[in-house]
Amino acid sequence: MSQFTSNLDVLIRARYPILYIQTHEEGRLNNTLHGIAKKLEKKVFEWSVTQGFTQTYPPRSRDHSKPPRSRDPLDALNQVSDQIEPAIFVLQDFHPFLSSDQHSIIRKLKEIARFLKNSYRTVIIVSPIVELPTELEKDVTVIEFPLPGREEINQLLIEIAKKLENNEGISLQLDSDSREFLVEAALGLTLQEAENVFAKIIVKNRQLVANDVESIIAEKQQLVRKSGLLEFYPATESIDTIGGLGSLKEWLEQRSLALSQKAKTFGLRPPKGVLLLGVQGCGKSLCAKAVAHEWKLPLLRFDVGRMFGSYIGASEANIRKAIELAESIAPVILWIDEIEKAFSGLSDSGGSDSGTTARVLATFLTWLSEKNSPVFVVATANSISKLPPELLRKGRLDEIFFVDLPSETDLSEIIKIHLRKRGRDPKEFQIEQLSRLAKDFSGAEIEEAINSALYEAFHTQSALETKHIENAIAQTVPLAQTMDDQIKQLRSWAHGRARMAAKRINT
Repeated sequence: MSQFTSNLDVLIRARYPILYIQTHEEGRLNNTLHGIAKKLEKKVFEWSVTQGFTQTYPPRSRDHSKPPRSRDPLDALNQVSDQIEPAIFVLQDFHPFLSSDQHSIIRKLKEIARFLKNSYRTVIIVSPIVELPTELEKDVTVIEFPLPGREEINQLLIEIAKKLENNEGISLQLDSDSREFLVEAALGLTLQEAENVFAKIIVKNRQLVANDVESIIAEKQQLVRKSGLLEFYPATESIDTIGGLGSLKEWLEQRSLALSQKAKTFGLRPPKGVLLLGVQGCGKSLCAKAVAHEWKLPLLRFDVGRMFGSYIGASEANIRKAIELAESIAPVILWIDEIEKAFSGLSDSGGSDSGTTARVLATFLTWLSEKNSPVFVVATANSISKLPPELLRKGRLDEIFFVDLPSETDLSEIIKIHLRKRGRDPKEFQIEQLSRLAKDFSGAEIEEAINSALYEAFHTQSALETKHIENAIAQTVPLAQTMDDQIKQLRSWAHGRARMAAKRINT
């Protein structure tokens, strides 16, 4: 018995009169309720505004000769009061009838709550959203129906495999590792969504193997778009497109499978995340995209500025919803770009925004400290002056890495990467000479110099050559010159407080 089923069973046996279960999965919940009803020897009646009351457990044929009077919500509640036998009454999508102007229905529910307390009957309101009037807050217990876990999705895969095992045109290469990989990818979907996406993969590819996770991630993308709170980013970059940062790459590689069930069984807790602090344009954001690509996980961009609402309490509610969404589709990478800007007003939050920023930060930090869900946070920052010190405390994130300007060796690697991206063979260019000329350039400045060189070559109708890139480098004033003091300050702070992302650091 699952934890939810056990808790629901206890609440029903303890005669809690009205339960409110938040879920989109009516069918899956009904199966759970029927199991409890069988154990407790109760009937289950289900009500909807289109069908009225029908007995769903034990199942029996409906008498279609009589029109169901109970389609009216108040009539339905009166029928609950008139019922004598032990029963569970399930009210589907009842939330529209709980608005503040539905005085008679609200009053009737309060009366039912008192009446059923000493009976063997339970009312269960089922809805995808929670809308509860103040009058009923003390009479109704709200429960969230959890999404299917690993066992349920794994059982779904087993059932699909059994159905298709004799179909010669379909390949189901599902060994234990492949099945675990697909199960991990499907976590966060409803059982129906998981079944639909598995069916879509089979119809499209005539096979179901561990590499077919892109379709599952696309299904999760739809969930994110509907919320409007998080932004789904395509994970198109790979670790190979990042020059340098050897220590950071090794650290991430060691944790590439740490969100899996196998890691949990081994005794590992899910990694919390990492803070990448350093010079602008040196690959911090690129790392977030590369991690998602390498780990084959969805990448969500968490724009804290989008959380702030105009109404009191809206900002805190938004960040809680965003966190719940990220956890619901986990395992996932949660990318927070330039986190210091999001909480820049913290010091005077009490006077400028009535403490909203401070409360939003507190909600976020509490979640970071206590979360056990497989949500890996990648936060980036360019400045330490406005970075909340609470974020740097051990236990919030696993590690802080300092991303400095690339060394000459790393510059050579970065130049080669950007030349290959543009269809050029690095062997045709004087890479060492270019890397010496580009001393103190960031990776972003190298990329822009190559783009400028391409424009020049295209304009003169000639092939791209080393001299074009040299000209572009000569015309560029790197950030290291214009922000020399700030970069020195960053390096000074990072010494002894953060790990170096590169194998070596510029001096």
